[in-house]
Amino acid sequence: MSRRLRAGLLAGALVPLAAACGGDVSGSAAPASAGGGGGGTGADPTGATATCEWVAARSGNPYAVDVAPPGARVPAEGSVTLRMATSLGEIGLVLDRAGAPCAAASTLHLAEEGFFDGSACHREVDGGGLQVLQCGDPTGTGAGGPTYAFATDVDGDETYPRGTIAMANSGQGLDGSQFFLVWGDSLLSPDYTVVGTVDDAGLAVLDAVAANGNDGSLDPSPGGGAPTVPVTITSMAPVG
Repeated sequence: MSRRLRAGLLAGALVPLAAACGGDVSGSAAPASAGGGGGGTGADPTGATATCEWVAARSGNPYAVDVAPPGARVPAEGSVTLRMATSLGEIGLVLDRAGAPCAAASTLHLAEEGFFDGSACHREVDGGGLQVLQCGDPTGTGAGGPTYAFATDVDGDETYPRGTIAMANSGQGLDGSQFFLVWGDSLLSPDYTVVGTVDDAGLAVLDAVAANGNDGSLDPSPGGGAPTVPVTITSMAPVG
């Protein structure tokens, strides 16, 4: 499915994934200022590519973690698999470079930088219309992310069935590092970049997380809470 890139400024809010039929998933560090894309390192990719605009996150967020963005040209075909080792087992993440090239490139880049290592998946939601585990904030607070952001990549046809990986956002057109793993079909508006899928072994781990539940610390709004049995990303790296 082709998706158009939407420009925008990163929103100021954080955390939340508000549960319910047609709820939201927010989370990403702080707002961003308009600005040009960043540099990053690495050789230009071969084959089909996309050009991503990385914008600088607004200064002043104490939970933003300084990291340079990838290069502007990124692969736009095929997929890449990440092995996300957690305290409860391994979760394979298959990132769709063709469908969401910038989100896939950013997630891979951050994984290679060790950005996610040692971070807690800070939120689990098990409402009737939203069944997800949210991760990707290196501070584990729900307010953190990298010091860059990029455009949310949707075309209005997105759905979020079991096994989906999508980017959390604060609703104003930019994504950061936070993502959510869908363990049960979720009824969300098509506002979140679908970046890939979870493998079967990873779904078994997510089912265990779901069975453990959450502490309800974010009820009634935005809903859910920290996993009752903590889920920590010990490492994340590409396979092969």
